[in-house]
Amino acid sequence: MSQLPDAYFPSYHASSTTSAREEKNTLSLTRPRYDLSLQTFCPPGRVHELFSDLQYSLLFSSVHFPTGPATPPPPRRPPAMPLPTMTHSSSFLLPSPPADPADAVSYAVVVLNQRLPRFAPLVWTRAELRVCADGGANRVFDGMPDLLPGEDPDEIRERYKPDAIKGDMDSIRPEVKEYYSNLGAKIIDESHDQDTTDLHKCISFITTNPPDPDNSNLCILVLGALGGRFDHEMGNINVLYHFSSIRIVLLSDDSSIFLLPKAHSHEIRVDPSIEGPHCGLIPMGAPSSSTTTTGLRWNLDNTSMSYGGLVSTSNIVDEEKVTVTSDSDLIWTISLRKHA
Repeated sequence: MSQLPDAYFPSYHASSTTSAREEKNTLSLTRPRYDLSLQTFCPPGRVHELFSDLQYSLLFSSVHFPTGPATPPPPRRPPAMPLPTMTHSSSFLLPSPPADPADAVSYAVVVLNQRLPRFAPLVWTRAELRVCADGGANRVFDGMPDLLPGEDPDEIRERYKPDAIKGDMDSIRPEVKEYYSNLGAKIIDESHDQDTTDLHKCISFITTNPPDPDNSNLCILVLGALGGRFDHEMGNINVLYHFSSIRIVLLSDDSSIFLLPKAHSHEIRVDPSIEGPHCGLIPMGAPSSSTTTTGLRWNLDNTSMSYGGLVSTSNIVDEEKVTVTSDSDLIWTISLRKHA
């Protein structure tokens, strides 16, 4: 602020030679005036100058001038790359699946210790590698002849022989274990491992011994994964998340279930002759803040889903191609037609 002149601090002593009237007039002209807006003493005629000095001081006390070279602006983020597309199909349930080399898939099958679905013989013949999870061997031994009435049970059991039986061996019957062992099935006892489920053990075996060296074309079909104890079902669904890079389909007589990893956009090819129309999208691993679909009766448009909030159940497939994109891994489920 500029130096104020001495007149800013006036004297209140009148000259001895000044009359009383002149003294009063002099004091009225030189006495400082209290300005409430400034909260300071301003002599007459100095208010405008003081305001100018005050504004100048405030301006330059709040402005910081750069002392070095200007900082360049942050680089622009490149546009988001589109997610790779993963395709899904239940053509393995068709009596004669399409022979399209672009859709070539290498199938393996795992049988768990639940009642075999009606299409078990068909799925078995589609697979190049067949593994029973412990008590699942009992289901193949007992159930395959029941699903193929009119044929010799012994011939059926020899035809539907698993390549391997793996698990903690607490459910398989001794005579079934001996029967398949004599037919050349590999028996792998992992009773020492109580931290993983029998399904987990079988998936690990298949991924380390794939029917095709190219695991990108591998699809594992799991029979008997649904039904029975609820904690077993949850353990089977947890396996989908543990092996999220592998296509695994959980199958029952009523529905199929598989994981839609968030790292991909998904194209689900629906064949109305074997599946639908009821379907669902479930955020089991974590909430989804943004899911978008096409091809459904009630599509999602950048929709949030979570337990305790919206979960897309009892939806309807309206088109033969459904697309799904989400910021979270989702479980897809669709009903299977009884004649499949």
